Amino acid sequence: MFLRTIVQMISIIIPAHQEKENLTDLIGELSGLKSDHGFEIIVALSPESKNDFSVDVCNKAQLIMCSQKGRAVQMNEASRVAKGEIVAFLHADVRPPASFLMDIESAIANGNDAGFFSYKFDKDSFLLNINAFFTRKDGFFTGGGDQCLFIKKTVFNTLGGFNETQIIMEDFEFFKRMKQQRVPYTIIGNNLVVSARKYESNSYLKVNLSNLLLMVLFKMGVSGKKLKRLHDSLLKTPYST
Repeated sequence: MFLRTIVQMISIIIPAHQEKENLTDLIGELSGLKSDHGFEIIVALSPESKNDFSVDVCNKAQLIMCSQKGRAVQMNEASRVAKGEIVAFLHADVRPPASFLMDIESAIANGNDAGFFSYKFDKDSFLLNINAFFTRKDGFFTGGGDQCLFIKKTVFNTLGGFNETQIIMEDFEFFKRMKQQRVPYTIIGNNLVVSARKYESNSYLKVNLSNLLLMVLFKMGVSGKKLKRLHDSLLKTPYST
């Protein structure tokens, strides 16, 4: 059983691979958020990322160069230097609501050890709105990185962090262990704004069918390496984190 703690500092961790423009915009937004208990921003850069951010950005966020590329590795390395009692993992192309930090504080204060956010896309589309609707529900695709996992750091460490051999879908693999250990969590129905660029580079049908196939294979126990090869063969991804 995991012990409840008083809500204190939040560490926002952003894994990134060559995302300078998105990071500059995101950090600017994050730095203006309100929190009752304080927060820090840690950007976990892949070795290939160019560390040429402005002085203003560097003053608002801690930038660390990670030992290797991969979201699981980058998020784990950042969590080890995080000072917060709560860690929140946010993608570089996701934009939080104004009450982001206070929503997390409220969720933890109400007895949850972890949680996620619902989201909407940055493109108004009937089909994308259908996808977004289901992020408010606890279902088949709950636990994806776009939903921004936040969790008590003690619980995160007890679960062993992200599995660094799971080179894709590391978020779902972690969520699977969360559920096995019965970690209490909630889904906050206050939308993050998620980039629709994957859908713009591919088609709506292709992305959804690919996601479904990958999830089914993941649940069947197919290895992360095989899933990554399949993902890369099915979808065009002009970015990587």
